[in-house]
Amino acid sequence: MNASAHEAEESLFDRNDEQPAVNFNYNLSDKMIDLDSLNTLVTAAKKLDAGFSYLPAFDPQTPSAASMEKILTELAARLQDNYPYFHPLYAGQMLKPPHPVARLAYALAMFINPNNHALDGGRATSALEKEAVAEIAAMFGWQNFLGHLTGGGTMANLEALWVAGQLAPGKKIAASEQAHYTHHRVSSVLQLNFESIPVDAHARMDLNALETRLAAKNDIGTVVVTMGTTATGSVDPLPEILKLRDRYNFRIHADAAYGGYFTLAQNLGPHATAAFAKISAADSIVIDPHKHGLQPYGCGCVLFRDPNVGRLYKHDSPYTYFSSAELHLGEISLECSRPGAAPAALWATQKLLPLTHNGEFAQDLQKGTDTALAFYKKLKAGDKFIPGFEPELDIVIFVPKPKSDSASLTEISTESRRIFEAAATKNLHLALAELPVAFFQNLPCSIRRDKPTVTALRSVLMKPEHSQWLDQIHEILLSVW
Repeated sequence: MNASAHEAEESLFDRNDEQPAVNFNYNLSDKMIDLDSLNTLVTAAKKLDAGFSYLPAFDPQTPSAASMEKILTELAARLQDNYPYFHPLYAGQMLKPPHPVARLAYALAMFINPNNHALDGGRATSALEKEAVAEIAAMFGWQNFLGHLTGGGTMANLEALWVAGQLAPGKKIAASEQAHYTHHRVSSVLQLNFESIPVDAHARMDLNALETRLAAKNDIGTVVVTMGTTATGSVDPLPEILKLRDRYNFRIHADAAYGGYFTLAQNLGPHATAAFAKISAADSIVIDPHKHGLQPYGCGCVLFRDPNVGRLYKHDSPYTYFSSAELHLGEISLECSRPGAAPAALWATQKLLPLTHNGEFAQDLQKGTDTALAFYKKLKAGDKFIPGFEPELDIVIFVPKPKSDSASLTEISTESRRIFEAAATKNLHLALAELPVAFFQNLPCSIRRDKPTVTALRSVLMKPEHSQWLDQIHEILLSVW
């Protein structure tokens, strides 16, 4: 960092006003949050500003720097009341830090604040969205498709199930018991009948249960295949479900909100590898760039293999689409106003980190899978914890080994919650999940099964840095057992 930039940082953090800003011997060399990239944003903002130099000058009514600094430093203090989601010791929920280029691109676009509903509200960012979405579709092997970004996976799944309901009116949506709860909720919103299908001991949709249900009555129009459950990272058996589709004639919606990017990974187990190899045969796919795609919230994406489903969205707006005969993204979206900053961030990230096999992006995904497997093996080899099944992606589930052979599942659940809280006091943040006891086959037979589920500890190792922090994570866990 140059001297002038260093002085600017010091003025921000050490300045004394009516209420002092942050004055705690802040050392830039010890910073936890990336600040150096802010200089890059200033450079890019100047370039953006120069592109509008032909306009007549006006006063943008910018508030004083002092008043904004006062509010922002107060906000910074308030934001400290968060878990350190960006740090490797946060291994709880699915919170992966946005890539610096995504943060900067989003901030840069916000100087204009485009709206990607109609072209006259977001001309440049609509083009960026189409390019970025095409790159995601190509990752799944699709060239001719219909798709767009959404506010997140929930809205993306809603659109997919809305289309499913339009194409198979009166028929049910079926998803596994471990599918995301959004499918049941969205089906209710859309007034579609929904049914849960049991899972096997690996949290995957039970094929026998699905086929039995399909054979009993011809009333299932769409089967949701989860490509990475949010609780355990399990991947439903897509190849076998495709064979059932040939026999029973239903649509397949691949909910790859969490796991979709792992189609680029080359270190998955045989089951997951076979499933992702067939994802292009699904009728629709949802993926969340704000999970593994290194994007800020919220950024989801819905894709349809048949572009003709666009006819279902058709509507007329006498004032919105007058500016161009080209396709406006609002014409193929249930959402209306959508941020153009989100596709700008996604486009920039995919230009820096292309969605290719063996590329830097794919290699970082593979680090997560390798780290999860290494963590699973550490837990299995030790005498303090009992892991569930071997992880397919980058999520590990485990319970504390009971200190008595006559312990109950309720007692184990209580101990899981104690360890969760004790680990947090040492800055290790995990998650808790209420899971079927069948997922933990190595529990001693003497354990009293006083309920069908157990509260388990869950670790999401989705940051590439987790590979370097695995030993420390394991040591903290052992210390609080």
